[in-house]
Formats: sequence, structure tokens, C-alpha cells
Amino acid sequence: MRRLLVFQHVPYEILGNLDPLLRAAGFRIRYVNFGRQPEARPDISRYHGLIVLGGPMNCDQFERYPHLETEIEILQQTISAGKPVLGICLGAQLIARALGARVTANKTKEIGWYELNPTEAGHDDPLFAHFDNSQMIFQWHGDRFEIPHGATHLATSPDCQNQAFRYSDNVYGLQFHLEVDEPMILRWLHTPAMAREAIELGGEHYPEHIGAETKLHINQSITLGNHVFGEFIKRFHIHPRRTPLPSR
Repeated sequence: MRRLLVFQHVPYEILGNLDPLLRAAGFRIRYVNFGRQPEARPDISRYHGLIVLGGPMNCDQFERYPHLETEIEILQQTISAGKPVLGICLGAQLIARALGARVTANKTKEIGWYELNPTEAGHDDPLFAHFDNSQMIFQWHGDRFEIPHGATHLATSPDCQNQAFRYSDNVYGLQFHLEVDEPMILRWLHTPAMAREAIELGGEHYPEHIGAETKLHINQSITLGNHVFGEFIKRFHIHPRRTPLPSR
């Protein structure tokens, strides 16, 4: 049985639709919730791969959230060992930082459903080959990552150029949320801090507007997510080989 480590930062950002896919594939999943266990230092050598979920913090807030440095260190160890790694939103930003890339504020917050386009390289990627030329994808972020040196840029959007990257054959960073279903989105829209953030932006970001758009796009998003995450799970069938980190 494959053992998978999952880094969680807040209780409402979870594996979502990824969870049943992983369990059906025979994974034993261990969550490390750094919100409850900020001093945790899990041993990645005991696991076959790592998924890092989203969260409201900035990945450079080391003084307030010292576990972020721990996560970056473990990400570097996992990537170097050649094990599959997936980062979602904050998780993707932490992978970028682990690979030496900068993470900065995006020109605008993306909260709700946005057009996403694969790059030319994305069309040739096993995960992103499942995307149409343009997809409506759920987003909730205010920061953006630079594409790490040696990584492949996979997707873009009109308001955030860098939406996804692959490093080596088995490390993926996704700025967006394909793991969500409708109840998960509604939970976010009713979480006070997240609802306040959406309301402050106003207009198309109001929870009522996002809820209505969710009904239009969620089924297509779940189908796409099942394909994309199914391809990521196949990365675990590739024999791990040591992967050098980018030179600093």
C-alpha cells in the first residue's frame, strides 16, 4: 500500500475530490495539519509522495507561521528524492519557493470562476492534455508564483500569467482549485474570513454571484479534475529517481 503525506493549513481546505480518487487507488493518507501541529516535522522518507494544500497565509510569513520553513525544507527533500509532489494554491507557491522562485502579490485577486488557458507546452503535458483551449476554473488567491528555473510553464489566465508548472516529470504546482465540489465552495463562501474577502472585492466576487456561477461550471470542473488527478496518480507508478534542485 502506498503511503501519502498531505500538508493542511486550515480545516476548510481539504483534498476534496482528490480524496476518493486516492483511496480508490489504494493510498493510505496521513494529514499533517500545521494549524493544529505547527511544530510537526514529519519524516518524508516513510512516504511515497506529498500533497500540499492551500491556505490563507502568505508563503513568506515565516515569523508568524514558522512551519512554512519546515514545509519548504521537506518539499526540497521530497523533490530531490524524485517522489511525486502536488501543490494546490499556497501549496504551489511553496513548491515554487522550494525551487528558488519568487512569490509576490498578483495585480488582482482571483476569487471565483476564471478562464484558464493551457500553454503550448501544457497541451503536451499528460495532466494538461485533458484541458480544452479555454476552461472555466475555480480560483481563490491574491499571490502569484514565478515559474521556477528548469520548470515547464503549463497554464495561464488573463489576470494571472503563471497558473501552473511542472518540475521534472512528477512535481506539479497548480494555482487554481480543481479539487473543489459545490459543498466545498459553499463552505468557503460561508467561512467568515473568506466571505469578507469576497465581499470587499464586490461585484462579480459577491458570494451570491460565485454561488450561481458554481452551479454552471462545477460538473465540468469535477470531470476535468478527475482526469487531471488520475494522471497525477499515475506518477506513483514511475520509479523514483533523484532530482536535482535548481542551482541558486
